[in-house]
Amino acid sequence: MLLSCASAATLAAQPGITEARIPHGAGLATKKACGTDAATDPPLLATLDQIHTGERVALDAESPSQEAFSSLLADRATGERHLLDERLLGLLRQLAEAHPGSRIELVSGYRSAKLNEMLRKKGHHVSSHSQHSLGNACDFRIVPEGAPRGLDPRDVEVEIRKLGWTGGVGVYPTKDDWFVHADVGRLRRWEN
Repeated sequence: MLLSCASAATLAAQPGITEARIPHGAGLATKKACGTDAATDPPLLATLDQIHTGERVALDAESPSQEAFSSLLADRATGERHLLDERLLGLLRQLAEAHPGSRIELVSGYRSAKLNEMLRKKGHHVSSHSQHSLGNACDFRIVPEGAPRGLDPRDVEVEIRKLGWTGGVGVYPTKDDWFVHADVGRLRRWEN
């Protein structure tokens, strides 16, 4: 069920909430045209899908805002929020332009020191000085419209580099970890 114009207005009126979220299970987000001329709205590029919370938001040239994007990728264990580097949202927009109508599943964004250490202790491949803990990294997968599975992370890495990305890119092309890591740190590449 998509939010009605009245529901979106109610949410927008609440302190600290500036953008309505699309409920999980609503399918791809559709552009909101509450009180506006839909012809002037920027076209929908993709839907951002936070896999741990089920929250979905529309991705276009203007939304979500940097603050809403950072909130969507808050630490999943503590709820702690940290402003993510704006280049990460820009990268996702560029990738979405190449894959219109896709779903971008957000695997990880900001990680508190507590969550980072917990993941390390559980044997996950997590750096002790992770770019995630600085708000400089995002893990994601791109699922084209109608596809049962995301694009191969190695193919997404090639696309990212063609866009001129000079930060780190890690690919996780295993059955359990099918995603790409992008960060704004130094130029490097790895595969797990």
